[in-house]
Amino acid sequence: MPKQKSQRQQHKSYKLKHINKTIQEGDAVLMRSSEPGKPSYVARVEAIETDARGSHARVRVRWYYRPEESMGGRRQFHGAKEVFLSDHYDLQSADTIEGKCKVHSFSSYTTLDSVGNDDFFCRFDYNSATGAFVPDRVAVFCKCEMPYNPDDLMVQCEDCSEWFHPSCIGTTIEAAKKLDHFYCEECSPQQELLQNSNSTSKHTDAKPGGKQAEEQTHKAIGLTSKPVKARTGVVELA
Repeated sequence: MPKQKSQRQQHKSYKLKHINKTIQEGDAVLMRSSEPGKPSYVARVEAIETDARGSHARVRVRWYYRPEESMGGRRQFHGAKEVFLSDHYDLQSADTIEGKCKVHSFSSYTTLDSVGNDDFFCRFDYNSATGAFVPDRVAVFCKCEMPYNPDDLMVQCEDCSEWFHPSCIGTTIEAAKKLDHFYCEECSPQQELLQNSNSTSKHTDAKPGGKQAEEQTHKAIGLTSKPVKARTGVVELA
């Protein structure tokens, strides 16, 4: 008589002894890469199962793809910590989980005070078979009409409130940080594209130190890494 296959047990959560952490359905996790030297894979736990004795745990995961793993490859506007939620599922040993991580929404990620090694963000779903994205279009910024990359600093025109990359207006990030006023080429004559109207003496005035001073400076010159107004154009992703 053939031996009956042991019944698998389903779990909402499970303690992983090798990392001393409890995982739950819906958690984002880092999984060991099959290629030495490659970064850990990012996945979302969809289900957890063990054998009848509560051992030999396996997880059903939904993979996040990094931009370079997609058909179109990494593009200029993709952030360093950006991942795509794919339709690719797998059943993996729980022993391959190296730790937990956090995959933020795009809007939540841009409000973080600091980004840790285990912080990622996702703004697109990805079809691994066709290479299609949802949404398949995204708003653009700057004269280069590129989607927003949260790693890039931008400056705001005081007149039209559009946002621009320093390199697209012929300056550097360091110089942009020192601006007191900025008007884009559509809002100001060519000779006034970049201007600093404050005298040197104003720069020596005492200001509050630390983060408060940085926030006040950013507000005064329209300097940010999170633009709040997009141009009407869109970029097709697929």
